[in-house]
Amino acid sequence: MNVRQLLKLYEQGNREFTGIDLSGANLRGVMLIGVNLTGANLRGADLTRAFLLKSDLSGTQMNWTNLNYVKMSDAKLVDADLTKANINGAFMVKSKLTGAKLSGAILNGTNLRRANLWGANLCGAQLERANLRDANLTGVNFKWANLSEARLIGARVYGSALSFVNLSYAWLKDLDLAGADLEGVNFSGARLSRANLEGASLIAANLESAKLDWANLQGADLTGANLENANLENANLTWAILKKAELLDAKLKGAKLYGLDINEMQGSNGGGFPVSNQGVGFQANNQFVYSTAV
Repeated sequence: MNVRQLLKLYEQGNREFTGIDLSGANLRGVMLIGVNLTGANLRGADLTRAFLLKSDLSGTQMNWTNLNYVKMSDAKLVDADLTKANINGAFMVKSKLTGAKLSGAILNGTNLRRANLWGANLCGAQLERANLRDANLTGVNFKWANLSEARLIGARVYGSALSFVNLSYAWLKDLDLAGADLEGVNFSGARLSRANLEGASLIAANLESAKLDWANLQGADLTGANLENANLENANLTWAILKKAELLDAKLKGAKLYGLDINEMQGSNGGGFPVSNQGVGFQANNQFVYSTAV
């Protein structure tokens, strides 16, 4: 079936196109609302600015497909293969992408608010400025993905693979990342106010200039992490591990610092922090902040 036949059938009220082969087809700007395209072959097709609202594309092959600025809100893409697809600026609010393959896909500026991406593979994907607010990201593989300036407020990330992800300047306020493996993650400039990072592994993470005020870092492993110029005011760092962590010019006013081992920590004096007979002292932005062990 060619594109002309497809559109003619659609105009006649037909919505069933299961298993159709339109690989490499030009479908720019087409309107296919509420259609059934399950199992279709759309590999390499051009669907730029197409309208696929409430359509079912589960199990479709869309490797290298051009989906830039497509409208796909409430669409189903369960187990769809979107490897290396171009999906820049797409509108995919409340879409279902459970188990979808999106490794290497480009989703810069895409709106995925309240989308369900449970178990999806986004390894190495580009998601700069993507909107993932209130999205279900449970069990998603984000390894090596770029989420710079992305919005994840209200998202569920339990069990997600996030090591070595770029989350610089991302919006992560109130996000629950307790116990997460965040080794090597780039959080520079990220908004992490009131985030829950209790027990998280932040080994070698870059938190330079990150906003961590009121964050829960209790028991977190920050070995070798860069916290230079980070805002940790009123944060809970009780029993956190800060071995070889860099805290130059970090703001620690009001932070809970009980039980910290200051040995080998890096700071404004280049080799640890002064210890008084009353507790642990931190020199940060010309302020001496105490944490009295209790």
